Amino acid sequence: MTDQIPGIRHAGSHNFFLMAGPCAIEGEEIALRIAERIVSITDKLRIPYVFKGSYRKANRSRIDSFTGIGDEKALKILAKVKSEFGVPAVTDIHESAEAEMAAAYVDVLQIPAFLCRQTDLLVAAAKTGKTVNIKKGQFLSASSMSFAVDKVKDSGNDKIILTDRGNTFGYQDLIVDFRGIPEMRAFGVPVVMDCTHSLQQPNQSSGVTGGKPALIETIAKAAIAVGADGLFIETHPDPKNAKSDGANMLQLDLLEDLLLKLIRVREAVL
Repeated sequence: MTDQIPGIRHAGSHNFFLMAGPCAIEGEEIALRIAERIVSITDKLRIPYVFKGSYRKANRSRIDSFTGIGDEKALKILAKVKSEFGVPAVTDIHESAEAEMAAAYVDVLQIPAFLCRQTDLLVAAAKTGKTVNIKKGQFLSASSMSFAVDKVKDSGNDKIILTDRGNTFGYQDLIVDFRGIPEMRAFGVPVVMDCTHSLQQPNQSSGVTGGKPALIETIAKAAIAVGADGLFIETHPDPKNAKSDGANMLQLDLLEDLLLKLIRVREAVL
């Protein structure tokens, strides 16, 4: 189902596709370094790839948390990744007015999970003509996402992806209900598993989100086994010193080995 993402390489591959990169755009040098490494791996393994990076982080617990390096500066870095490596890019938007701005730089507009019911935001993203990746709200059932899909389609855009990122479990944890993947695939759109945000531990007393990155492989294997079309993985060369969401990101050096394992899982279930 990679035909939903124009310009993606290895579209004819039988592999899952990958959305991966840093949580936030921290600077040009590190963004290009991460992209170069992932492109090298995914080209070797023939995995269709979309570079991920948030130009701004709007949903933060504390006012002193890192939110970005400036919208235009970060969006230009996303555009440079695209031009240098020939891969599509995805970034999230938070308000309707941002859709047209971000669409000038990236190929996929991502709707954050907490905003997946915001009609004006979905319609604005749809009207850009870009692919719209809607993250399932932690507070919603998989079946409820049919309404988000309909909002984008009814706005004249059928390039839609749905991404699961777990369900709220108490106040400080998330749990993944893997039944949701086939439920959402039944809507006729590609479904992605967010393997890193689904392992967050939000609402910590410190105001900094925790995570369980040791379970990324477990979540990814299970998602592929039940039919996920793609995986979303935030990765960084030094997660402990990442400026955003380091507690649940994958160490970049571990990505290739993980993808090799997942290809074997994919081959076993096809």
